[in-house]
Amino acid sequence: MRRGERPPWIVSDDLWAEIEPLLPTRPPRRRRYPGRKPLDDRKVLCGILFVLYTGIPWEYLPQELGFGSGMTCWRRLRDWNDAGVWQRLHEVLLGKLRAADQLDMSRAVIDGSHIRALKGGQNRSEPGRPPPSGLETPRHHRRGRHPPRATLTGGNRHDVTQLLPLVDKVPRIKGIRGRPRQRPGRIYADRGYDYDIYRRQLRDRGITPVIARRGTGHGSGLGARRWVVEQTIALLHWFRRLRIRWEIRDDIHEAFLTLACAIICWRRLQRSKS
Repeated sequence: MRRGERPPWIVSDDLWAEIEPLLPTRPPRRRRYPGRKPLDDRKVLCGILFVLYTGIPWEYLPQELGFGSGMTCWRRLRDWNDAGVWQRLHEVLLGKLRAADQLDMSRAVIDGSHIRALKGGQNRSEPGRPPPSGLETPRHHRRGRHPPRATLTGGNRHDVTQLLPLVDKVPRIKGIRGRPRQRPGRIYADRGYDYDIYRRQLRDRGITPVIARRGTGHGSGLGARRWVVEQTIALLHWFRRLRIRWEIRDDIHEAFLTLACAIICWRRLQRSKS
């Protein structure tokens, strides 16, 4: 961080104007025995971003920053994620990027990355699905020029199993007049996704698959298109909390992941205005 530059975990007025309308309203305080007054949401969000950027454990969040305790920030992150705040924020920013002609919906790239999960994992969203392993947690990314979707799976899942779920979970992105767009025209992928059955299912969805064939030599030319997903992985790893999975609960890690995708979109939107 340069001298005189504001730390990235300090929420600006413009970013807060996007987030505040999405936050759920608090229940009114009790008149009798109201308890301690809740900490301001904006300060708590700064604490969440501080943990996301620095990777510091929740219990070591410095109290002198005024962001509240680590447990308070953890609870707000959980509650806001359950209320769908981070996903809606991501969708809003994707729409603004599309309105600013900074989102290319004609093509998308898909790939996966593996990170260490030192504390194992608990799958709370899908009880029937095996939890992430104790050694690694694959994250699957689908990206045009910005990350529209990222999902989390167990360490024993093949990358190709997340191809169609990623495509189907991409939100309907607004931003310009006409019907919101959800599907790209083309999808680029490496040899790990080389299965004809998935090619047919992509074509049934109106998407042209551009997937490298197994058993062929390198030099397919897809690197000129696929570099953007590698860039996405690098941008996500810039958030230290996402380099190693410390969260046991998968919903907390996914909350950090979705929030990081939204912050990446916000930074790109700010650069496009300058």
